[in-house]
Amino acid sequence: MGSNISFFDLTGKTAIVTGGAGVLGTSMVEGLIQAGASVAIADVMIDKANELKQKIEKQGGKTLALYMDAFNKDTIEKCADTIIKEWGKIDILVNGVGGNMKQATTSPELSFFDISADAFQKVVNLNLLGGAIIPSQVFGKYMIKNSEGGSIINIASMNALRPLTRIPGYSAAKSAVANFTQWLAVHFAQEYNPKLRVNAIAPGFFLSEQNRYLLIDEKTGEPTARGKTILAHTPMGRYGDPSDLIGTLIWLASDASQFVTGIIVPVDGGFSAFSGV
Repeated sequence: MGSNISFFDLTGKTAIVTGGAGVLGTSMVEGLIQAGASVAIADVMIDKANELKQKIEKQGGKTLALYMDAFNKDTIEKCADTIIKEWGKIDILVNGVGGNMKQATTSPELSFFDISADAFQKVVNLNLLGGAIIPSQVFGKYMIKNSEGGSIINIASMNALRPLTRIPGYSAAKSAVANFTQWLAVHFAQEYNPKLRVNAIAPGFFLSEQNRYLLIDEKTGEPTARGKTILAHTPMGRYGDPSDLIGTLIWLASDASQFVTGIIVPVDGGFSAFSGV
């Protein structure tokens, strides 16, 4: 009888991480590589994607660097065509594109009533359409054909489970990502391939370029009042490190979770479990 650890082995699997050159995306790419997968890094920041590709190849990993604009379906389709041409299949899709913008965030300078519809739409398009729906359509067409199934992993957010102040557009978009994850899990299993699973990771608070202005005071380098509140309500008492996502990612990508679909997994240091008292 073999070791159960082999359930987590991704050797022979092919994966694509959209937004793979970002902070969290880079960590997820490296995690999948370490588990044995061949990984395509898809990002609008193609220079950074190529830098990551070179780093991985020097360490013996197998990877592709592909230009992908989440707002341009043609570029997503070109990514899929390239992967199929090079590797013949797609087993794992990590929808890592997402983010927020100041123009859709309330502040003393910008009230809810003054946020433009255009700003709301951009955040929704980035996180829901470009960040989940369209890539699932494009890559999913190939994945439903896999006799061994596959795994689509969306990146939701703590906002999808507990609405947070100041970020109405991002909260709405990530809530929709969580709902879409569950819908797609049922749809693919019932209509196309019961072995093609769809789940989501809901990160807690990880410092990134998109949220740094909310959590760290630019002048002092200390946590803002919002940052202090977050840390006080995170039982583990710290922000997440990108590497904290890898274990859950590999579990959802591998046969270790072969009977798991339609769930949203918090990786949040206990934030979602703590009522504040």
